[in-house]
Amino acid sequence: MQILQPGTGPIRADVYLPADPRQVLWGRLPCEADAPVLTVAPGTEVTIDTISHEGIHEDQGRDPLAFFAGFGVPTDEVLTDAVALAASDYRRDPAVDGPHVVTGPIAVTGARRGDLLKITVLETLPRVPYGVVSNRHGKGALPDEYPAAGSTVSVFAGVDGSNGTMPRVLGGSHSVRFPLKPFLGIMGVAVAGSERPHSVPPGPFGGNIDINLLTVGSILYLPVQVADALAYVGDPHFAQGDGEVALTAMEASLRVTLRFDVVPAALAMTEFGSVVGPLVETAEFLVPTGMDRDLDVAVQNCVRAAISLLQARFGMDAEHAYAYLSAATDFDISQVVDIVKGVHARIRVSDFD
Repeated sequence: MQILQPGTGPIRADVYLPADPRQVLWGRLPCEADAPVLTVAPGTEVTIDTISHEGIHEDQGRDPLAFFAGFGVPTDEVLTDAVALAASDYRRDPAVDGPHVVTGPIAVTGARRGDLLKITVLETLPRVPYGVVSNRHGKGALPDEYPAAGSTVSVFAGVDGSNGTMPRVLGGSHSVRFPLKPFLGIMGVAVAGSERPHSVPPGPFGGNIDINLLTVGSILYLPVQVADALAYVGDPHFAQGDGEVALTAMEASLRVTLRFDVVPAALAMTEFGSVVGPLVETAEFLVPTGMDRDLDVAVQNCVRAAISLLQARFGMDAEHAYAYLSAATDFDISQVVDIVKGVHARIRVSDFD
């Protein structure tokens, strides 16, 4: 597998945004006061490099060369932009900032509050043939039980063809294989004001939504919060199960190509109703979302969003929409580890004329 160092290898779009330290944020998400690192017109395709946070953290030595060497990764297979960021004077306080590296923000000209930013995922290329699943800081679905020794646990996973292989460091006599489905955990738009949000909890702006349906061919709609949207991406994954229970999934750097479009407010209302949070569309599903610190409330918010979507898109009355959702729609837990928990519904478009 080719290592996709900055500027090398396949770059699908005419517009390319590398992830050097001047064009990323680490631990925080963009806000209205941030200057864009790139400005594009609606309809533009952009190829973007993303950096996984695994291997650059302070509790991993803030030295990806040494960290990955411990798992047998040669120096030339460690990304130079990750090395540059870790070695830079970028100030990040692990006590108050998040772990994620985000590339951007990208201004999409003409986007206004009330519009939807439409992000279509065109390509997701692994930049390296390995990733890390970690549990740390007493977080995850079982924070009082893992890590058992009270320290950071980083499980290395190598890529074998189209499958991920977990080595025997897991314990026991068998390795584990699982399919790779690369996607971005963080896709968002800037919030209003001058305060950058923490990178962990998602919100109406998107951010760390961790919805594993956002693979190639999928579309994410986000309610625009500020002029020109100021979009950003990060938290790349090779694979993730719904829930992401151990705190992270298979974290690994990606080169992605996205198309940015703007859906005007009036058209957005006709097509989707009042969209108050991230909305995903795939070839098979419409996927409204719900979020809250309380998982029960997150489910309720997702059901309300689904009813509103069915009313707008298919003209259903609320009672029939509610009944349909109960009979035919799966409500999945996106993640339970990001302070604000996420739920998404998979509404089959083939059920409707």
